[in-house]
Formats: sequence, structure tokens, C-alpha cells
Amino acid sequence: MKKIIIPILVVVASVAIIAWVLTNNKKNNESKTAFIAEGSGAIAVRVANVEKKTVDLDFTANGNFIPKQELNFLSENAGRVKAIYVDEGARVTKGQVLARIDAEIINTDKETAQATYQNAARDEARYQSSFETGGVTQQQLDQAKLATQNAKLRLQASERRVSDANIKSPINGIVNKRYIEVGAFVTAQGTQLFELVDVSKLKLKVSVNESQVANLNVGDKIDIRSSVFPNDKFSGKVTFIAAKADASLSFPVEIEVANNLNNSLKAGMYGTAIFNFPKQAPSILIPRTSFIGSVSSNQVFVLNTADSTAVTRNVVSGRIFGETVEILEGLKEGETVITSGQINLAEGTKVSIVK
Repeated sequence: MKKIIIPILVVVASVAIIAWVLTNNKKNNESKTAFIAEGSGAIAVRVANVEKKTVDLDFTANGNFIPKQELNFLSENAGRVKAIYVDEGARVTKGQVLARIDAEIINTDKETAQATYQNAARDEARYQSSFETGGVTQQQLDQAKLATQNAKLRLQASERRVSDANIKSPINGIVNKRYIEVGAFVTAQGTQLFELVDVSKLKLKVSVNESQVANLNVGDKIDIRSSVFPNDKFSGKVTFIAAKADASLSFPVEIEVANNLNNSLKAGMYGTAIFNFPKQAPSILIPRTSFIGSVSSNQVFVLNTADSTAVTRNVVSGRIFGETVEILEGLKEGETVITSGQINLAEGTKVSIVK
């Protein structure tokens, strides 16, 4: 019997507690309603004055320098490394020989191709002479010409491989890493030989937000600063502006930077891009929170000072500057917009201003 009574008492107690909570909440709501009624039902809001302000478009952005040109140089021929003429840190110019592959096998291939071409050329000459006297057909002569052309192409390819035995730099730059030693065997499938980097010009990669990217154009001149060299001045030019924002809603921008004569700037260093713009004419700005819903709604509540009511106003918004928005049409200086409490407002709602 006791086992049945205890659960019943627990249920009754729970119901009593819930009833007490609901009654208490009802009393609180009734007291709030009564308070609003005593205040003539006005909705408490915050407001801001509509005024013209000068917009400062200048900003800075930090990023990393990367080489304008960076090349992992791979082998094109198989063979053993016979000589290396540069070491890490060496400055090289385009066309300079960096190393040499043992060309014994390659030279043999070239000699064979050359002999084949000479034989094919002699055969073609004989066929041409015989054709003129009716000794061979046109088809046989054409086949001889084709054989000569194929032999010539094979000779040119072998001559190219002989030339490639001298590994030449394709760019001006610095040998950042050397991956081979004398005597090492490299393959024609692309053994990594050198890492070449050109730091005479660098790229500074930064990210900007939507309001900042709207004022940028490819070709804009930008001042660059480096924390490592605070007394040196560098100049740059915008070479790339992303057409699409990344996952963080920022737009990647690349700035080409000319290094100094000593190539002081290194790839991987931090840099600061200083974006300076002409002084802007004053424009009407209001807080971003003034809009009903979001900026895209293009609607705000304006305070009617004559009777302290909220009036809906359609506006045309312009640029967004952080927490403020430019207004192109719909508002005049001296008016007052409501910046909070819009969810409780409708056309003509009585409001009271919270100081």
C-alpha cells in the first residue's frame, strides 16, 4: 500500500509546484502590462540623429610576401650527374648552366640518329633519280621522303636531349635549394634538381572585406611597409582582386612589390599594405541597426517628433562602413531614426525614447 501512496504524493507535489510557477509568471506579466498601460502604451526605443559625416576610406591590411616566380626545376633526361656549377644561395641568370648530366648514352643516340638521317637522305636522292627515269613509282618516292622526314625529326629530338644534358636556369633568381650531388643518378620522369626563387619582385597577399574591396581596382598604387625594415619604403601595385569571397567572406588581393637593390625582403616575411584614398565628400550615415530586418530591406523607422510616433520610411542604401551605412536617398539631415525596438513597432506606434 505504501508503495502506491508515495508515487501519488510525488505527482501531486509536482502538479502543485507547476501551478505555483504558472500563477507567479501570470502575475509578473500582468504587472508589466499594467506598467506599460500607465505609460500610455509607448514602446521604448533608442534613436540616432541623421547627419552628414566625412567617410574615411583609408585602411591597412597585413599579409605574407611570396615570390613572384618560384620554380621546382626537374630533370628531363636520365643519366648520372657529372658536374654541378652552383650551390645554394647562388644568384643565377636565365640560360646559365647549373649542372651537367653525363651525355655518353645521349651522344650515342644522337650519332645513331644522324647516321639514320644521312642514309635516308641518300635513299631519297636515289629514289628521286629513279623516279625521273621511270624506275620507281610515285608511291615509293613518297615513302622515301617520309622516311627522310622521320629520321630528321628523330635527329632533332636527340640533339635537343644532348643540349638538355646541360641543365640551364629558366629564370633569373636565387638557388634556394639543391637536391642533387655529383654522381647521383636522375631519371627522365622528373627528378627534382633545384628550387629557384626570384625575389627581385614579390607578391603581398592580403584579404579585405566587402566595403574595402569595392574601392579597389587592378593597377592601384599601394604603399608597402615591413616591420623588419621600418625605415625602408616599398611600393606596390594591385595585380589581382578575387571575384568571389572566401569562406570567411573576405576577398583575397595580391599586390606586386618591387624589392630594393639588396633584395632585403624575403619570401615568407610579413608586410603591411597601406591603402590611401582621396578625401571623400560628406555623406549621410546612419547606424546599421536602424534598418528593419537587415540593410537589404531598405526600410527604417523615422521618429515623428510632433506626436512621438514611428513612421516607416523607404531609403536607398549605399556603401557599408562597418557599423554604419551610407544613405543615398530617403533621409535628410536633422531627422531622427529609430535604432532599436523595431520588432515591436508598426506604422504610427507611440514610442518613448530611452536616453
